[in-house]
Amino acid sequence: MNTRLAVAAHILAFLTVNAARPVSSETLASSVNTNASLVRRMLVLTNKAGLTMATKGKAGGARLARNPETITLLDVYRAVNEQPEVLRLHPHPHPLCPVGGNIAAVLQPRFDRSEATMLRELSTTTIAEIAAEVLARNAARAAQA
Repeated sequence: MNTRLAVAAHILAFLTVNAARPVSSETLASSVNTNASLVRRMLVLTNKAGLTMATKGKAGGARLARNPETITLLDVYRAVNEQPEVLRLHPHPHPLCPVGGNIAAVLQPRFDRSEATMLRELSTTTIAEIAAEVLARNAARAAQA
C-alpha cells in the first residue's frame, strides 16, 4: 500500500475548503508537507479522472471539477492507483511445494473479500464529508487553544 489515496484526498479536501479560488501546487504542497512536483503528479491523475481541473497563468491553479458531494474516496482511489488489485499474490511460488503449490488458491478468495470490503467502504465517504470533518476538528482544536 502507498500513500497516494491519502495525499489525493488531502488535496481534494483542501480544494473543497478553499473552493473560492484556484489553488497553486505550491500551496497544496505546503499543506501536504511535500514537494510541489508530487502534488502536480497527483493533480495530473485527478484531472484525467475528471475530479480536478487546472488553469494556467498567474491567477491559475487547481480547482475541483465536480461537486465534492459527488466525489467518493473510491473515485479518488481509482484515479490515483495504477494497480487495480490492493492485495497481490507472490507470482512464482514453487509449484511442487505443498505450501507453494496451494497458497494462491487459499489466499486469493480472502484477498478478494478484503478488497471488496475496502472498496465498498471507500464508496460510502465523500470528499465533502472529509472536508467537513477536517473543518470541525480544526474548530474544536482552535476552541481548546
